[in-house]
Amino acid sequence: MIVASSAAYAMHEGDALRLLCDIDSASVDAVITDPPYCSGAMRMADRFKPTKRKYINNGTKHVAPDFDCDFRDHRGFLAWSSQWLSECRRVTRPGGVLLVFTDWRMLPTLTDAVQSAGWVWQGIVVWDKTPACRPQLGRFRSQAEFIVWASCGLMNPKAHPVTPVGVFATGTAPREKRHQVGKPLALMEHLVKIVPPASTVLDPFAGSGTTGVAALRAGHRFIGMELSPWYCDVTKQRLADNT
Repeated sequence: MIVASSAAYAMHEGDALRLLCDIDSASVDAVITDPPYCSGAMRMADRFKPTKRKYINNGTKHVAPDFDCDFRDHRGFLAWSSQWLSECRRVTRPGGVLLVFTDWRMLPTLTDAVQSAGWVWQGIVVWDKTPACRPQLGRFRSQAEFIVWASCGLMNPKAHPVTPVGVFATGTAPREKRHQVGKPLALMEHLVKIVPPASTVLDPFAGSGTTGVAALRAGHRFIGMELSPWYCDVTKQRLADNT
């Protein structure tokens, strides 16, 4: 259901797979989203732990609540991702773009899902979280996360001749985070540069609304979807504050 709307945005509360069915075909220009990774655990039993135990450093206080649907194994993640990515492709105009966050564990599975849903895989953007990310003794730092990007059919580079960098380095200030795994606003503002002016940007996993804020600041219209009522309220306020 729509819980907040204006000329610049529409915010929906509920399950993305159900909500996407109500969006008209070929009605958005870009899908930029950060779905549950279903990662953050080396053992199957650990997948069912609260997300704050999987994704937040020990001793770190965070007021944001846990989020749902982060427990799938690789096959479940592939099947689920293929479903919502297929719906996203249906609602995207020809030539539109898709950007989806993931980590190293789920990167191969996500790229399979993107292609099985009919998108044309264009490459990977790297988010360098900088050395501020947590170290692991005897291991390389997990210093990067990834954005798989693709297009709905062929792209026309002349329609929006930009060249944003493919590796973006920025840390996440604790005061900026409104979600346990929220992304920096500077990163999202960089990613929306790939979207042509005055477009409609869809985020079916809006979280705390950072994609929406970046889209609005860039002059785009935003459609957001979020399952959690708590995070939906956070997003509603942030969208209102940026219009």
